[in-house]
Amino acid sequence: MAEQEKGGILETVKEGVVSAVRGVGDVASAAVDAVSGTLGTALKGVHGVTGEATALIFDTVRGVIQGAADTGQDLAKAARGIVVGVVRATRETGTETMGAISTTAGAVVKSTSEVGGDVVGAARGAVEGAIEGAKEAGLSVEEAASAAATGAVKTAGELGSAAVAQVRNAVTGTISGVKVILREPFKGEEEEKK
Repeated sequence: MAEQEKGGILETVKEGVVSAVRGVGDVASAAVDAVSGTLGTALKGVHGVTGEATALIFDTVRGVIQGAADTGQDLAKAARGIVVGVVRATRETGTETMGAISTTAGAVVKSTSEVGGDVVGAARGAVEGAIEGAKEAGLSVEEAASAAATGAVKTAGELGSAAVAQVRNAVTGTISGVKVILREPFKGEEEEKK
């Protein structure tokens, strides 16, 4: 995918979120619509979470988070809407949902960090969105919550050990009535995959 096209997605999504928030003031709905619309089109025919799909997800998430931050919105609510939108888009396109949820939660953490937002709140919002989206789509809420939590913690690792501990504490336990268990590759499992 051309770099210009990827930048175009980010800016288009950001502008759409800013306009929607200014129009209705509901960042969660704006995020759901922006993400499901953008990725619903962009992921058609993409079944796995490939490098291209990951880049599309990151650019879309980054656009939503930047738009929400620019309008002073709650990034945790935006994160929740982002993940609901991703679940809807993957169900429409046949893209692997749990991998997309994990990638999206990681993108939420990274993008929130880039704008100086509350990474911990956004990570928890991503898990709440995974639960909400899974319920809506008839998927396993436990599996979706675990995928989001794992993606958030994995990406928090890029921000340092303090961020990992804070995000881990925020995304494990019971959230929205669902017991969230972090899935980590253990030594041996990683080597078996190679």
